[in-house]
This record gives sequence, structure tokens and C-alpha cells, in this order.
Amino acid sequence: MGNGGGPVGAEAEERPHGAAVVADGFGLKGPRGWAFRKVSFRAEPGSLVAIEGPSGSGRTCLLLALTGRMRAKEGHAEVGGLPLPRKMAAVRRISALGQVPGVNELDPAFTVAEHLRERALLQRRFDGSVRALLRRPGTRAAETRARIEEAVTAAGLDLDALPKGGRTSVRDLERLEALRLSIALALLGRPRLLAVDDTDLKLSDAARTEVWALLRSLTAAGTTVLAVCSEAPEGALRITTEAPEAPGTPEAPETPEAPETPEVPEAPAKVSTEKAAGAPEDTAPEDTAGAPRTGTGTDTGAGDPASTTEEGAADALAETGRS
Repeated sequence: MGNGGGPVGAEAEERPHGAAVVADGFGLKGPRGWAFRKVSFRAEPGSLVAIEGPSGSGRTCLLLALTGRMRAKEGHAEVGGLPLPRKMAAVRRISALGQVPGVNELDPAFTVAEHLRERALLQRRFDGSVRALLRRPGTRAAETRARIEEAVTAAGLDLDALPKGGRTSVRDLERLEALRLSIALALLGRPRLLAVDDTDLKLSDAARTEVWALLRSLTAAGTTVLAVCSEAPEGALRITTEAPEAPGTPEAPETPEAPETPEVPEAPAKVSTEKAAGAPEDTAPEDTAGAPRTGTGTDTGAGDPASTTEEGAADALAETGRS
């Protein structure tokens, strides 16, 4: 951004200047296992970092961890010299998120202008200096309008081209326009690090080209950009995540197999022993009623309570049709 006609003094100090991002063996583990592991890279201030990989490979988790929104479990990282995860709150103050599903989605019932005004007011209330809060209402309103215009212009969002201008509801925006709006909202805080999720999702080739051109313009202005995508563009620092092995995969079959292994040889071992000690095969033992039994060796040991119980249970199931 040029200096001509821009903010001076304290406002100039708030201008975005990129934050270096460094990761070394960075990893995050959740309840279902590792989301990502062994991520290492170094990005200079004002870099465009493309995080690519298959769905479910931890791309969004890496994005949130590097912006101080998720706590890593392994390795370390630094953003603007601030170590993670020890300085997560400080990293959140110098970073901003574009639209991330499930985290900061746009409200479809709000209009574009309502989103921008609300975010600007929140930015001024919680991130503004005390001196700025003491300014006259008219001065604060003018500064808010100027900041909104600056962010909208930087995001390439043309309000006049929308169906109803600033009164257009989010639900009526095209995918590219909604993405530009989410980036404009993030830029209201003049972050040193901007993170964008699903950068090229559901976009045509032409729209993807526009988005990457937009993000490159932001890095040229000094902001470091992290962008999750399915395919990294040329010239970007490419960080590839891989889907980790599903946790518990080798353990699943072991649980049922453990009790089954000793049960299989026990039954025939018992039968063969009783055959060796009993009468010859052509002389079947008599049951309690005195009638001779006929059949295989599995009938041997009728006097055994366990054998009688199993036989009766099998007959009962056969009669009810449940066997």
C-alpha cells in the first residue's frame, strides 16, 4: 500500500507487516489420534504459504495451530517471533482468519454491510487503543468507514457490483464474493498473518486464478498469508500434509481374536482324551435311561454337567429357530 494519503502516527504503526512463520517437527494430536505430524518449514515475512493435501490430512488443524487457535502437542513453531503454543494469545492478536467452516462462518441472514459494520465495531472495541476510544464520535465513525473501505478494496470486493449493493444478503453471494468478504473482514484488523481455509474449493479455474492473484497482492503489501488448498499455485511455499494412519487400526482385530484363539483347540482336546480312555468305538456308552447312544465322539461324556448344559441349550435354540 502506498503512503500517500494514508494514516499517519499511531494508525501507521497498525499497518500490516508480515510475520515470519517457522515450524520444526510441529504436530497436533487429538482424541482420534494425530491430526498432523513432523511439519517443518520457514516462511519469511510477506510469504504466500500454500498448505495442500488430501481431505482429512490435517490442513485446517495446521492452519488453526499456526494462528494460535489450536494447541500443538509436538515440536515447536514461531509466528512473528512468538513461540507456540506458549504465546497462543499473542499470536491470535497478530493473526486473522478468513472464513473457516465451523469456526467463523459468515451469517447467511446478515447483509454484507452488516457484517462489515459489526466486525469494524468489534475491532475498535476490543483491539483499538485507548486514545482511539476517546476520540469524538464523528471522528471514530469516519475512521471506521475509512478502515472498511480500505479492507474492501484490498479484498477486491466491489460492493456496487453486488445485486443489492451492501444490502445484499450473504446467502445471495457467489462463492468467490463470499470468500472476498471473509478476507475483507479479516483485513479490518490489519493482521500480520492472514489464514484462509478452502481457498480453491468449488471455484472455477478462472476464479481460482483471481483468488491467488488477490492473495499475492496482500503478500506484496506486507501480509504473510497461509492458504489451505487442494493444489498449490506456482511460486508459493508449498507445505504438504499427509493423512496419518488411522489410530487403533492394528488393535481392532486383536480384541476379538484374543479370546477365540484358546477356545478352538480346547473342545477337540477334551473329546480325544475321553475316546482314548473309554470304550471302543463300536460300543457306545449308555445314557441315564439305559438306551445305547449312537453317534460321533461329541456325545461322549454325557455325564459331564457342562456337556449336558451345552447340548440342552443347542436343542432349545433349534426348537425356537434361533440357532
